[in-house]
Amino acid sequence: MTQTDQHKETVNRRSFLKKAWAWLGVIAGIEFTAVALNMFSSGKRKNAENASAFIETVGFVNDIMPGTVIPVKDGQFYLVRMADGGFMALSLICTHLGCSVRYNSEEKRFICPCHSSAFDLEGNVLNPPAPRALDAYRVFIDQGQVKVDTSRKIRRKKFSPGDLVYA
Repeated sequence: MTQTDQHKETVNRRSFLKKAWAWLGVIAGIEFTAVALNMFSSGKRKNAENASAFIETVGFVNDIMPGTVIPVKDGQFYLVRMADGGFMALSLICTHLGCSVRYNSEEKRFICPCHSSAFDLEGNVLNPPAPRALDAYRVFIDQGQVKVDTSRKIRRKKFSPGDLVYA
């Protein structure tokens, strides 16, 4: 092999690598642009079209006893039926750092495992550092069934009697 053949082979390899890196750069740029556009586009239209996909049926009113707390993992909430029969859906996401709270049935409170924030059955803060009550979801009764609309969280500072829904 002559020196000229070696030079041609090196140039061909170098030009190939340059072209390959250029194409990889173009593909990365397209992917970045697609991700950026997706982040800035609103999902409200999709949510409005699929509103029924955000309705979670928990059970029949008569099957849920007063004083019951039902975890609904798919919906990311707890359905609470108060002693007086009112229903409430509380987010299981702590308002401090977003950890998932757990219900302690012995103490009748929700406890965050990350920093020990605690919440009562109404979602009010019992033990900081959580800055406010647990978020809630709209509950409604439809033909004897308890349903929860998970399309929008209701941000609350503290419990209000208007948060309860009665059958």
